[in-house]
Amino acid sequence: MDVGGLVKRVLNGDRRAVARAISLVEDAAPELREIVSGLAEHTGRARIVGLTGAPGVGKSTSTSALVKALRERGDSVAVLAVDPSSPFTGGALLGDRVRMQEHATDPGVYIRSMATRGHLGGLSWAAPHALRILAAAGFGTVLVETVGVGQAEVDIAAHADTTVVLSAPGMGDGVQAGKAGVLEVADVFAVNKADREGARAAVRDLRQMVAQVDRDPGEWKPPVVSMTAAEGEGVDDLIARLDEHVEHLRASGGLHARRRERARREIEGIAMEELTRRLADVRGHAALDKLADEVAAGADPYAAADTVLAALES
Repeated sequence: MDVGGLVKRVLNGDRRAVARAISLVEDAAPELREIVSGLAEHTGRARIVGLTGAPGVGKSTSTSALVKALRERGDSVAVLAVDPSSPFTGGALLGDRVRMQEHATDPGVYIRSMATRGHLGGLSWAAPHALRILAAAGFGTVLVETVGVGQAEVDIAAHADTTVVLSAPGMGDGVQAGKAGVLEVADVFAVNKADREGARAAVRDLRQMVAQVDRDPGEWKPPVVSMTAAEGEGVDDLIARLDEHVEHLRASGGLHARRRERARREIEGIAMEELTRRLADVRGHAALDKLADEVAAGADPYAAADTVLAALES
């Protein structure tokens, strides 16, 4: 494979090259390291917006509405839609491609679905590399829609510049917000399906919870917006709050801090993948079976683990 040629095509915004590069990421292909290295200096230009929330709040509809509004003002947009994968086959429904068909022929929009493949926290392990590829391809905004798994869905905050937590009337919004810890995750709250009964109460409850959090002077206070994504109502207000948050991050130095933390987690993730690979090599070794027999007979499991770690380091 001509990796250098693939990298150049990605940098030129070639959609097929982008798709090929992300597929190589998902497959953990041998070329992955060279691809990421070639794109590294071109990956800091995109704004990454994460959308999360419990199942049924309308994440896909909201994402589609955001794409439409961003395109109307001339932004190029990529969507990374992460769907839950089967614990048996590893496959995923990847239904967002079906839901966003209205954008399929727009050259300024790129939509890619990814399976979680069992990764906890709502994101695929390959998502950070995919975000690098989409940013390097020149997209101004990358929307990351995570799986609907409720309270475990906090991973996105580590990967996005701005995190939007979606909720809907009648879904126990206040209780869910408190239990899931999304008060710490959310930069913007959006109550979708605002045409339904109970929407005003949901907005009020969230605003009260936001107001109860102690903040330092000048610290960002998450706004709560009301919207009906299916009708396009309130979407412009949401985009305005997203813009305000990014400007606040730039002015306060928070944008650099978030991206540095994102880089730290990416380094840790790569290191963990390598350790996992090495451990898999050790797992089938006869020496591990011998250690297992010793521990089963009453030996110290920590001492056995030290032996395994020493083997990984050698």
